Amino acid sequence: MSLNNLMSILCCVLAVVSFGDVSAEICGDSLFFKPNGTYDTNRRLVLSTLASDVSSNDGFYNVTVGEGPERIYAMGMCVPGIEPDICSFCIKSASDWILTHCPNQTDSYDWSPQKTLCHIRYSNSSFYNKIDLEPSQAEYYSGDIPGNVTEFNIIWEDVMRRMIVAASSSTHGSPARVHYAASITPLRGLSFLSIYALMQCIPGISSGDCEKCLLENVRRQQECCSKNIGSAVRRPVCFSRSSTSPFYGAFDNITLSPPLQSPQSPQSPQSPQTIPPPRPDTISRGTLIAIAVVAAIVVALLALIFVYCKRRKSGKTTKLKFDDDIISQQSLQFDFKTLEAATEYFSSKNKIGQGGFGEVYKGTLPDGTEIAVKRLSETSGQGLKEFKNEVVVVAKLQHRNLVRILGFCLEGIEQMLVYEFVPNKSLDYFLFDPAKQVQLDWTRRYDIIGGVARGILYLHHDSRITIIHRDLKASNILLDADMKPKIADFGMARIFGMDETRADTSKIAGTFGYMAPEYAMHGKLSLKADVYSFGVLVLEIISGKRNSSFYQTDGSAGNLVTHVWKLWRKGLALQLLDPILGENYQSDEVTRCIHIALLCVQENPEDRPLMSTIILLLTSSTITLQVPRSPGFFFQSSRDGDSRAEGSNSYVKPVSCSINDASITVLEPR
Repeated sequence: MSLNNLMSILCCVLAVVSFGDVSAEICGDSLFFKPNGTYDTNRRLVLSTLASDVSSNDGFYNVTVGEGPERIYAMGMCVPGIEPDICSFCIKSASDWILTHCPNQTDSYDWSPQKTLCHIRYSNSSFYNKIDLEPSQAEYYSGDIPGNVTEFNIIWEDVMRRMIVAASSSTHGSPARVHYAASITPLRGLSFLSIYALMQCIPGISSGDCEKCLLENVRRQQECCSKNIGSAVRRPVCFSRSSTSPFYGAFDNITLSPPLQSPQSPQSPQSPQTIPPPRPDTISRGTLIAIAVVAAIVVALLALIFVYCKRRKSGKTTKLKFDDDIISQQSLQFDFKTLEAATEYFSSKNKIGQGGFGEVYKGTLPDGTEIAVKRLSETSGQGLKEFKNEVVVVAKLQHRNLVRILGFCLEGIEQMLVYEFVPNKSLDYFLFDPAKQVQLDWTRRYDIIGGVARGILYLHHDSRITIIHRDLKASNILLDADMKPKIADFGMARIFGMDETRADTSKIAGTFGYMAPEYAMHGKLSLKADVYSFGVLVLEIISGKRNSSFYQTDGSAGNLVTHVWKLWRKGLALQLLDPILGENYQSDEVTRCIHIALLCVQENPEDRPLMSTIILLLTSSTITLQVPRSPGFFFQSSRDGDSRAEGSNSYVKPVSCSINDASITVLEPR
């Protein structure tokens, strides 16, 4: 390994430690509480209700629960002007995140970017009017500053200086509006570019303390990210972020600031760092920790390099295989600047959707090709595994009923997938909207059922590799200009070997309600898991109702499968049909599709047909269908006894779903 390569690795490590979004930093490390004790109970109680408390109190809530050493102090707030439901969603996401990632710390905080920006904190001591600068986080956003970097930074510093004054001196209005400022500053001479900036302190600290905290944030942003298009710094009592594109929905009602002239070359050799540097005689606790962590990583890295060099000969085969996989996908790689330009800097007007992975933008390449760019969100629970899975899996697939991947981007913290643009969004956009359902007549619905079936058949039998999708549902079926279906979102797909037909897994991936019972409850995965999902999807297409939208008359649990099974046994299957279709359908086709769907959702996977058989059943009316048996997850009403599946021992129980653990090639940023 050359010295240059070693230095490159060290630089990457230092960049991650200094500027990465290290979630563990938000968990205090001074004191720990006993799990399931009184403090833990108080913490869970406070965090479970914080979302509703904040959203119903104009975006701010401060509370104390308990006595003595078991007392917990907590606070939550959102940026001003945000809809209560969005604020509530953000607070709940942050609360859930802290409960998971800070299991027994007595003091934790989070600034959570979930559709908006919100802040929560709890502690065993009062913090409302105290200034705490550590622990802190810094992160940057990939992409180079267009134009002259020095000139841009001079303008940026002026914006930051004005923002610090505005935020720290804002002391009127509701608590959420105290110590808050947001601005949009267009750059004269760069008409396409603006600086979006947001700063906020908790309302309990003084104006002077707020100014001090924000000034430290700006210094940190200068140190880490002066060449990037955006950066953010989080501390327990303040937050700041700037970028060349809008974020958090915080700028919808902002009046543009006057454009700032991009300055000419300075007449004097003035340093762009006009904000005073920190005093040389103080080293923060966070800096000491960072130095210790970097030193430990460097030692560990040197040890790994030593081991690597010792084993280099034996490791040749693995390295070649790794490189070959990367090379095979290299032609698919886009650079960040190309996608940034294609989407007009990820403009909100080009946003066409949002899912677990992140936001989806429409874009246009220089040659006129329309694309859809799926960009990993900063706090996505999904992400890297799904990203790599989709690049490796979908790039090998070519079928008219599968969405086509055009490439990917992996630079810094940016992870993006690039697909062909499918103009009519997803099936659920039409199927579950009363105003749009009319566009799906029976002929189109029947064609969609057949197209999805052909796409699954290709995955299971006709492609070079056997693939189980694991997340078939209406939102993952895209519709092209002719309303023809294309299966999308292969982030959870599982690849089977040549002779492999089933597998056991401890990590369940998918959407509850579409998952087969043997997979959801026991981790038994086979091709029949997709068949079950297909059956549920067919019932949704026929009825225009979601699987989860049915409840029994006595108020107990229910689902669409239960509803259809009861209609079928009473000879009333056609009552399932979406009323909006009126009389414009062929009753024998509808009945046959319902029958096939019930065969697909049978509890025993051995009873379910293969996709090749399903295609035959859909295309030939002369083949006699078997009598369906009791479906999985069939709910009986409480007056009929317990809620177990009829004629079976499959009790419905909660399932914890997570992303899959498939072993796939690691893609490195270039």
